[in-house]
Amino acid sequence: MALLEARKISKNFGGLAAVSDLSLDIEKGMIVSLIGPNGAGKTTFFNMISGIYKPTSGQMLLDGKEIGGLRPNRATALGLGRTFQNIRLFSNMTALENVLVGMNCRLKSAWYHALLQTRSVVQEEVRAGGRAQELLAYVGLGGRGETLAKNLPYGLQRRLEIARALATQPKLLLLDEPTAGMNPQETVDAMALIKRVRDDLGITILLIEHDMKVVMSISEYITVLDYGAKIAEGTPEQVRSNPKVVEAYLGKGVAAGIRRVKQKVVAQIESEEDGTA
Repeated sequence: MALLEARKISKNFGGLAAVSDLSLDIEKGMIVSLIGPNGAGKTTFFNMISGIYKPTSGQMLLDGKEIGGLRPNRATALGLGRTFQNIRLFSNMTALENVLVGMNCRLKSAWYHALLQTRSVVQEEVRAGGRAQELLAYVGLGGRGETLAKNLPYGLQRRLEIARALATQPKLLLLDEPTAGMNPQETVDAMALIKRVRDDLGITILLIEHDMKVVMSISEYITVLDYGAKIAEGTPEQVRSNPKVVEAYLGKGVAAGIRRVKQKVVAQIESEEDGTA
């Protein structure tokens, strides 16, 4: 069963169609990548899933419930977690406080109970603090709970964003360029963390990523956008060899040149094989 179902989703900004009639299904428990050149509509699609933009047309379902046009807090309550291309932490709050902010949508106490600091509120806050510490340790930030977010190294800030998203208890986690700006070792570590989140926690993951090594290494399925439209989808092998994808990234002239070189190589190999025979 598909966890996320998008049916002919479009988003127009005035006369500009940022996303056009996009349909895709994301199965539960998968790691799926959404790729394409700059301006292809990837982040716009993320923004529609997470409630920042309302689709101009189409239907969007998360676990069978309509989320198209919902406010971000309602989408989060239904099981949608997200990180951003440009890190959006509360920089002057501690790592622990950032994770607790993500956890707020799952707390049960009413505001007036919090005001009065009733016993149930205190107990819930203790449980939330313990869980936040567990999440920090899970992403590799154990012992860093009291560090201000702005004082963490870049790679750890990325991990903190993931911890905050996990605190919302998502069914679907959207990762917008999770390895952007990382060095090679940080990238390898981030890939391992993404796989663990899926394998350990059973969370479905949809990511935007420009690093093709990352995409091809961890994705089980890939959807490719160009100018807001889907031009290809399939396994990493299928997408890697798709001429439309090569064209979208390199341009028609380069793609045609690559095809000609491949044809010459194949013809030469066949000619040598015939001569040997």
